Parts: sequence; structure tokens; C-alpha cells
Amino acid sequence: MMQAAVYSQTGPAAEVLSVIDMPDPTPARGEVLVRVHASGVNPADVKRRAGWNGMQMAHDMVIPHCDGAGIIEAVGEGVDPARIGERAWMWNAQGGYGEIGRAFGTAAELIALPSMQAVHLPDGLGFAEGACLGVPGLTAWLLVLADGPVQGKTVLIQGAAGAVGHMAAQMAVFSRANVIAVVSSAEAADGILELGAIQTINRHEEDVAARVNELTEGQGVDRIIEVDFAANLETDIACLAAHGMIASYSCSSNPTPVLPYYKLADLGAMIRFVQGFRLTSSQRQQAEATLNELAECGALVPSIGAEFSLSDIASAHDHVARGALGQTVINLITRD
Repeated sequence: MMQAAVYSQTGPAAEVLSVIDMPDPTPARGEVLVRVHASGVNPADVKRRAGWNGMQMAHDMVIPHCDGAGIIEAVGEGVDPARIGERAWMWNAQGGYGEIGRAFGTAAELIALPSMQAVHLPDGLGFAEGACLGVPGLTAWLLVLADGPVQGKTVLIQGAAGAVGHMAAQMAVFSRANVIAVVSSAEAADGILELGAIQTINRHEEDVAARVNELTEGQGVDRIIEVDFAANLETDIACLAAHGMIASYSCSSNPTPVLPYYKLADLGAMIRFVQGFRLTSSQRQQAEATLNELAECGALVPSIGAEFSLSDIASAHDHVARGALGQTVINLITRD
């Protein structure tokens, strides 16, 4: 029997999450069985559990979390037995966002999932860091690199201290873009400046659009990585260069934003709505290769803000909901 965190209805973390004993899963054809060392907690996981924006339970019981890392212990029919013993990071273990998906995610001692969803974990990363690659890393790749190289371009990152923003900043720096990072505190700015040649703007102390205009000598930015499309749209328009792009991955403040059409049209602006669960097969292969390449050379290191035990998973969810700095991880095995 394994231990797993579960919920059978949506609601407040402390009220609906519990840890129970469950039978060990068995890998089906094309699957691997992973001993989970660390489970990443993303805002999407917290929103699902909370029932945000009317989300409904797709299964009678759910083991939460899409991301994780561990060691492959067994393989199903059709999977190379050489994978047994391999360190791996996992993505989208629960399936699509807003879809039926799978019932059982990574907040458990064991998980069986399709072999392709368990990616080789570079030696330079521990399991906790590996558990943070999935949703944030794949989303950041879509935001920064899916449309082609950004070398020499100016990229503005809203919410740069968040999990996705932090990875997007690292990718943009590695790709030799000119990076401007918007943060909300001096502490967050300090963390971003450690990543390389980045200009930071504290949105609580400075006029973002005026500062961007100053930094770009009135030219504006080529690409904006947007954490809250509705909240920042007017600022983004004021910052965007002609023919620039807003690549947005969230709109939590208002799920039904209204667009000022002609302000965007006059710029010839492009808007890309990014969903980290919606990569094509080709995109995912490119993204996985890029994430591992950057991790192997030390150019991509997730920032771990807090670690919790499985028994304290409700506190981990509340920590993420408060918007704390760094990524949040559940440790299922204390040693890497």
C-alpha cells in the first residue's frame, strides 16, 4: 500500500484534502511506474482543488498535482526495461486543464503514467527542482521561444518572480534577449537580478510604462510575457512596440476581459493565448529538449521557495494560494 493525498470534493484545502493508504498502482502497456520523490504544487493544481471559476470534479476521487520527479521502478509492456532505475521528471500527470484527464496525479508515493510523460532528469537537478519543470517550464517555453528566436529582442516579463516568470526570464537571458522584469518587491528584484543582465521595475514604486519607455528610448518592447492579461492590458499596450506580441498565460483577475480593439489594432499587435497543457507533440519535444539542455548547463534552475511533507499538503496549497515567492514542493522522500 502507498500513501497518497486525495480529495473527493472541491473546497478549502484543509477541509477537502486528506492523506490515505491506497493500493500500489501497476503500469499498463506503454506506462512506467515512478517512485515519487517530490511533487510540485502549481497554481493550476490549487485552482482545481478549490473549484475556481466553476471547475467541477471530473472523478469521484482525485490525487492532485501535475508535476513531479522520482525514479522509475517498473515498466509496462512495450516500454524499454532499461528505463528502470532512471531519474525522471513528470509533466501533466493529471491530463488536460479543464478536461476529464486522469484522476491520479503526483501527490502520492507511486504513480503509473505514460512513458513519454516521464522525461529523463538531468544529473544537475535534484528531485525537488525536477518537480518544478513541468507546468512552469513548458509554459515558459511557449511564452518565450515557441514563435522563434528572441535574440536581440526586448522582452518584458510581468510577474517575473513567479514560477513561470522566473523560468521565462532565465530562458530569455540564455537566448540573449534584452530582458525587463516587472516585480512587486525589492526581495523579488534581488532574486531576478541574480539571473543575469536584467532590468527590473518595481510596479508598486514605479510607473511601469514610463520606465519601459525610458529603458527602450521610446521604442517599446517586442514581446510581453503576461501573468494577468486583464489587469495589465492597458500597461502592456503602452509598453508594446509596433507589431509586438503579448503572450499571456493567465487572466485570474477577470476571466472575461474586454479588449480595446483599436488600441491593439493601431499597433498591429499580436496576442498569443498560451496554455501549458496544450503543446503539440512537436512543441513538447522541442520544449523538453530545451529545458533539459538549459538545466544541464546550469542556465535553468527552478527557485524553490518552500517544501512541505505530504501530511502537510493543505498548508502547501494555502502557501501557493497566497502568492509566495518561489515554487512549492511536497517532499515524499527526504533524500535525493
